[in-house]
Amino acid sequence: MVEGYCVVCKEKGIKMDNPVIGKTSRGGYIAKGICSKCKKTKMCAMMSKDNAEKAIKDGAKKSF
Repeated sequence: MVEGYCVVCKEKGIKMDNPVIGKTSRGGYIAKGICSKCKKTKMCAMMSKDNAEKAIKDGAKKSF
């Protein structure tokens, strides 16, 4: 699934719960979700088009 950086846990590569893939105003892709470790922090991660399409195929929601 989608991984990102949690500001509260201070760890990289934590998986997101309920990731939602969106598009930025400049045409890039961004994933937003909740930290699966602390269950309270919102996380964001910038993605390439290939990684975004792969995440959507693996079960992430699409919001664009």
